[in-house]
Amino acid sequence: MLDTCTFLWIAGDAPELSDKARELFQNPENEVYLSSVSAWEIVVKHALGKLPLPERPNTYVPKLRRLHAVEPLPLEEEATLHLTTLPPLHKDPFDRMLVCQAIVAGLVLLTPDALVTQYPTRSAW
Repeated sequence: MLDTCTFLWIAGDAPELSDKARELFQNPENEVYLSSVSAWEIVVKHALGKLPLPERPNTYVPKLRRLHAVEPLPLEEEATLHLTTLPPLHKDPFDRMLVCQAIVAGLVLLTPDALVTQYPTRSAW
């Protein structure tokens, strides 16, 4: 599962993307997901003027997902309820929900966020 910034960096072929992250993303044996939480984060940050995009998020996100063969991952109730067990290491509510989704679904979270790696989830960068 891609962290929001990872998805945006992949889309823009940004230099911030690590070689390992790029390799994991490009490996055809790996299934790659973008959480609906990330789509929500992109919409919110774009609306606040904190995330400029070349087009509206409702067009941009699905187009990039399809272009890069990234599957959507809906937010399930079990993941939201898992939030009650998560220690308050990270303040960002979007990242906390991504961690919950990764834990509940047993996914590796592809993220550069050092705070996320302190949670009991698999992560890579």
